[in-house]
Amino acid sequence: MKQLMGFLILAGLAISCQKNEIVTSELTGNQTTYALQQSSQYSVSGTVVFNERKDGKINAVIKLEGLHEDLKLPVHLHLGNIGTTGADVALLLNPVDGITGKSETNFNQLADESAIDYKRLINLEACVKIHLGDTGADRDVVLAAGNIGSSVSVSTPGGRVGIAVCKSE
Repeated sequence: MKQLMGFLILAGLAISCQKNEIVTSELTGNQTTYALQQSSQYSVSGTVVFNERKDGKINAVIKLEGLHEDLKLPVHLHLGNIGTTGADVALLLNPVDGITGKSETNFNQLADESAIDYKRLINLEACVKIHLGDTGADRDVVLAAGNIGSSVSVSTPGGRVGIAVCKSE
């Protein structure tokens, strides 16, 4: 019985190592991480990590802390910085799972079907916003947000940028 358990443990380790090797081999190694700051009365913050994939796509991974409910939270990539009023939605990313606090999306096109690659994304004046809901008053609640690309270096009076409500559509 001990030998069988030992074999199963080793087999499990071998399988998990193979999965990690496959995932790693899909990426070029180019990676940029941005902070997502608390943007409402809810204590939610985290990071968004953009990885360049060898197939030309971008892998976006969002990890949030402070969530505890079984919700699917909408994620928008907006043009402009987090303080830009009425900023256009450039892309809808996969929603954040409220239990795990995670979202992962692979993409190489924006909502207008224009192509985007890693290099263009990290130079784009844009931001990421995670909303409480898709519609109604919850759509206007931005739980966490952060500037990405060239928006990170936008200087603001007083050093703080307000979080603008998103464009209604």
